[in-house]
Amino acid sequence: MGPTLHVVCTACNATNRIPQASEGKELNCGSCHQPLFGSEPQSLDAAGFQAQISKSQIPVVVDFWAPWCGPCRAMAPAFQQVSALIGTRARFIKVNTEEQGALASRYAIQSIPTLAIFSGGREIARRSGALPASELQRWVQSLL
Repeated sequence: MGPTLHVVCTACNATNRIPQASEGKELNCGSCHQPLFGSEPQSLDAAGFQAQISKSQIPVVVDFWAPWCGPCRAMAPAFQQVSALIGTRARFIKVNTEEQGALASRYAIQSIPTLAIFSGGREIARRSGALPASELQRWVQSLL
């Protein structure tokens, strides 16, 4: 089968092994059978967030946002677009700082939107402020 990577399902937090060369393939969770890489980034709670950053062997791009934040809402389509373009090379998730205040506090989120990239269980990059899709894509790809 070749080299594999561990990827955590956003629906059930189960860890799945996927082929390293899986770009463009439809992949479903072996446990809950939901798509591992859906059409839009999922909003996760603290447990889901922790599972993603600690168990996934692909980079995790996190959008810390809130529903009342105009720039957050304006950037959401760009975040979704870049998620689709990057495909299986990174996981894109969202954390609602209103619902997950302790998580936002733990990661010292002081302004929103804040984007953070995690790899190997640790934060490797962070940017605050809304970004257009082209700039977001360049930034993420430079860190993959």
